Amino acid sequence: MFDGYDSCSEDTSSSSSSEESEEEVAPLPSSLPIIKNNGQVYTYPDGKSGMATCEMCGMVGVRDAFYSKTKRFCSVSCSRSYSSNSKKASILARLQVTGKPPTKKAKVLQKQPLVAKLAAYAQYQATLQNQAKTKAAVSLESFSWGNYINSNSFIAAPVTCFKHAPMGTCWGDISENVRVEVPNTDCSLPTKVFWIAGIIKLAGYNALLRYEGFENDSGLDFWCNICGSDIHPVGWCAASGKPLVPPRTIQHKYTNWKAFLVKRLTGAKTLPPDFSQKVSESMQYPFKPCMRVEVVDKRHLCRTRVAVVESVIGGRLRLVYEESEDRTDDFWCHMHSPLIHHIGWSRSIGHRFKRSDITKKQDGHFDTPPHLFAKVKEVDQSGEWFKEGMKLEAIDPLNLSTICVATIRKVLADGFLMIGIDGSEAADGSDWFCYHATSPSIFPVGFCEINMIELTPPRGYTKLPFKWFDYLRETGSIAAPVKLFNKDVPNHGFRVGMKLEAVDLMEPRLICVATVTRIIHRLLRIHFDGWEEEYDQWVDCESPDLYPVGWCQLTGYQLQPPASQSSRESQSASSKQKKKAKSQQYKGHKKSGSPRGVYIHFLIVNQLGSQWSSTENSIPVRADACLLCIMLKGAVCHKRQTFH
Repeated sequence: MFDGYDSCSEDTSSSSSSEESEEEVAPLPSSLPIIKNNGQVYTYPDGKSGMATCEMCGMVGVRDAFYSKTKRFCSVSCSRSYSSNSKKASILARLQVTGKPPTKKAKVLQKQPLVAKLAAYAQYQATLQNQAKTKAAVSLESFSWGNYINSNSFIAAPVTCFKHAPMGTCWGDISENVRVEVPNTDCSLPTKVFWIAGIIKLAGYNALLRYEGFENDSGLDFWCNICGSDIHPVGWCAASGKPLVPPRTIQHKYTNWKAFLVKRLTGAKTLPPDFSQKVSESMQYPFKPCMRVEVVDKRHLCRTRVAVVESVIGGRLRLVYEESEDRTDDFWCHMHSPLIHHIGWSRSIGHRFKRSDITKKQDGHFDTPPHLFAKVKEVDQSGEWFKEGMKLEAIDPLNLSTICVATIRKVLADGFLMIGIDGSEAADGSDWFCYHATSPSIFPVGFCEINMIELTPPRGYTKLPFKWFDYLRETGSIAAPVKLFNKDVPNHGFRVGMKLEAVDLMEPRLICVATVTRIIHRLLRIHFDGWEEEYDQWVDCESPDLYPVGWCQLTGYQLQPPASQSSRESQSASSKQKKKAKSQQYKGHKKSGSPRGVYIHFLIVNQLGSQWSSTENSIPVRADACLLCIMLKGAVCHKRQTFH
């Protein structure tokens, strides 16, 4: 762990009284590596001889960490360089010819004392502080997750909630009190040195860290991305030959740093030794530029078009439609999005497809292998199945803030369905949209009523409040059987109030600061911080459009901060004008209540069983909802003992 240390067998009884009062480290999950005081990796000098300065490079550190019996050099390299007569001659010649102030190497030859050598770095230290202040002033103008969370005591959704995100499936038990090695920013040295810090709080990928030795002092706490290149497991410095130097603020707090660290680190947890490798591997994406895919036509939802992958950022694809000459006609989505498919998919299931005017592939373009796309669950269509004309509730892709009364317009192969929104369909069916039968974005009739979600009735329907029984009778329709819908609810881990980064589904190229405000089984209500509730959207818990806090920083994607009052007012005015007429261009999911998916639950006593009962955090469920007559198509209602 410490550069050049190979033993910690010294008696630690000389520790100061403050060391004896140190609290025991709280036990952590056993799956992380345990730090052991085995005398090989985690050692530190006893500090009895105090600090020392390398006579070659000027590095300041604890004396016992230095090489040679006289502890004059910080490394073997410096020791060998100093012993070179040609090196000394070169330095002396430079002093005589140029007349420049002595460099740190020249001072070695002049045998100046430690105080003089430390003073040589005073100006350098002041420069660093000025640069830090300048950077801090700039960062205050931009959004900082750390400041945002600290100032409001927010919590963030854990990385394990996002299986599609880097490290989402291998995050393990990284939690508070895990120790890491990080750069020591409280240091006046010109080179990068490290120190050990513990995780105080986790927020997605971001961690609030505190240097060892500061105890309850939060003065130098700092936020960083735990997957960043400067975060390492304890022991990395020893393996890499990097020096560990205590922060300047507490440098003289303990006389026996070795005993202190042995006591603090023994039995604690650190990152897995291959953590950085796992991060790197989880950020390798199979989709590459120039791959061809079939993607929904944003101007005509009923069909797909060929598009080419222009760029890949964190698994998100910028697709350019193949016929776009200036390459500006694009579409953003995640590589696991249900909106993209392999070449030939439309023909295989009977979906509409717009043929390209380009007769042959452009040089370098190639079809994406089919196995790279998200797989859908296999279904059996031979028995009772969806039929044309059946009614259901579905998300309107042209206004994803709403769950609407909808109708199955066409049954395709492999379990795919073409669906239209009642009361607002185009005569030619150009606004029909495709969902799979297992999609969490379609629901049986009555889902919204049971879960106290507003259902959008057909446009022009005046018999309000809307009642499914009356509507089915008036239209001579039947409801799609409940048993055909997706009933799976994963243990997603989301909680109301959790922060995350979410795609603005009105403009899917944007990712914004967001909050989970409501949970109904697998359905999440996402609120965009700084915006009114009318811009909220419903999203499935497994949607690839949700990311942990810190995802944008990790992948290099630009994060949109919470909207200011002025921007809200200007954009709200323009958006309200757009809402007066439904747009036929599908940019993505509308930034207002956009359910990417919902779990279907019904409270139908004695018929569907308790697995359909609806529960939610502090949201009461209507126990008197009479939907059984609708589901059973005119059977006896056991709740009211009447026949409908």
